[in-house]
This record gives sequence, structure tokens and C-alpha cells, in this order.
Amino acid sequence: MLVLTAQHPQAATAIPRQYVHKAAQSEVLLTGWQALGDDSFLITAQWPRAHSYYGAFDGRHDPMLLAETVRQAVPLLSHLGYDVPFGHRQIWDHLDWTIDPGAMSCAMVPAEIELHVRCSEVTRRAGRLAALRMDIELTRDGMPLGTASTRFTSQAPNLYTRLRGRYADLEQAIARCVPLAPPASARRVGRTGFADVVLSPSDTVHRFQLRIDLNHPVLFDHPVDHAPGMLLLEAARQAAHEILHPHRALITGMESAFHRYVEFDAPCWIESEVLGTGPDGTAVRVTASQHGHEVFTATVVAS
Repeated sequence: MLVLTAQHPQAATAIPRQYVHKAAQSEVLLTGWQALGDDSFLITAQWPRAHSYYGAFDGRHDPMLLAETVRQAVPLLSHLGYDVPFGHRQIWDHLDWTIDPGAMSCAMVPAEIELHVRCSEVTRRAGRLAALRMDIELTRDGMPLGTASTRFTSQAPNLYTRLRGRYADLEQAIARCVPLAPPASARRVGRTGFADVVLSPSDTVHRFQLRIDLNHPVLFDHPVDHAPGMLLLEAARQAAHEILHPHRALITGMESAFHRYVEFDAPCWIESEVLGTGPDGTAVRVTASQHGHEVFTATVVAS
């Protein structure tokens, strides 16, 4: 039996995929974890020199690796830090992050990352974790890399099924998925290939339909009954690139809120507008709507 709580945080091995809710072990970024005290943890990660989706550009790591690293830390600490059983769902309320562009350069070896995590606002129901907030300072080789803050809820299977109603049936949710819409220009949204584009153009400028490709090996690493959070974050990133085109923007931060589940059975519309430029860069507001409701919002900062 592997006792992960005793694992040295610098161990050069990956966390088993089940603890970060991934089907492919190759997609696991986390390498170790350690409890430092009450609600305080150290997590280590490794960013590869090349990634099939979050690939390097202009000699820099993709900043979305930070978001995915934090996403993986959510189930890891839920299961190992707070004894949440497998089968419980962790649902994002919000995710905010910033990154230092100067710390993003690719080296001759993978980047060794540390996440210094402080948890607060811990809520329990019937003795089980129901929600918490994570504030994270990230370092690379001991130097500041960025910060992140996120809050999520943890839902037991019976609660999740009750909240989701008819959408909890995975097979039916997948069967009702809208046809995959044609991609926008990969170059305009900061991508090199059409298969990785998550936006489809509409008749209105800066308004796109979300492309839900259930066969995408990274964004849909395993079957789910609603659009995953990382898909929405990627849509926000691509929408920011598109509205700032032809400037090749470097995304340095994002403030995002998840208001409702994004379902497969109806188009989800992504709209963007430039809010202005300040000392940290240009801010772009991205809004996702479905069935006439706002389902996701993000403010993306780009330099």
C-alpha cells in the first residue's frame, strides 16, 4: 500500500492519477505533497518542457499550466488532506491567479514548482468536507512564480445527483451534446492547430459558440456530464487573444467565477470586451451564457 502522506515533497515521482481526477497518468503535473500544519500544505509539481496542449510558446511555458496545477491540487488535498472519499465531486466557485512573466522561461530541464497552500473557510457537513478556500503562493526553484486563490464545494454523490437532476445521467448528457461547431481561426485565438480551438465564430464580432469536443484527449481526459472548468478557462484565454489580435498577448492573470453548470445540450455563447489598459496590462472581460443565463465570467489580463 502506498502511503502518500509520508511521501517526501521533493520525490521525483507523480501522484497517482486518481487523486487529481485524471484518466491519463501522463497528464498528472503534481509530484508530491506534505502537510505542514493545520490547513497548511506544501505541494510539488513539475511542468514539462513540452505538453500536448499547454505547450511552450516563444520560449515560455504556457501560463494555463498554473491553472491546471491548481485544479489538480483541489482534488488532491480534498482526498488526502481532508479525507474526502472518491466519488465526491469538487465544484469550482471561483479561481483567481496571477503569474510573473519573467519566471516562465523554458529551461533545458522541466520546471520544478512548489505550491505553498493555506486553506481557510473550511465548511463541513455530517463530518465531511463541504467547501473550502485555498490561497496559494507558487515558486519555481525557490523564486516567486505567481499566486492563486480558489474556492470550491465538495458534493457527495447523492447530493450531486439531486442537484443535477436529469443532467446527472452521464450517457444521456453525452448523447444530447450539440454537434461540434467549426473552429475559429487558430492563429487569431493563439493556437497552432484547429483541433485545439474551443471557439466557433458567429455572425457577431467577438461572439463565439463554445466548441465542446468530447473526444479531446486533454480537455476531456475522462467522461463528464458538463463542460469542465478548464474548458471555460481556455475559452476565456482564447477570447482574449482574439479580441487583442494581431497583438500576440501574454496572459498574466485571470479572475474567473463559475455561476452555473455549462450543459452539453444547448449552445454556450462566449463574448468579450476590452475594459482598458493599466500598469498590469490590458484587461478583457469574457462572459459565457447559456439558456439566457450568465454561466461563467472572467477578467483576463494580458501584456
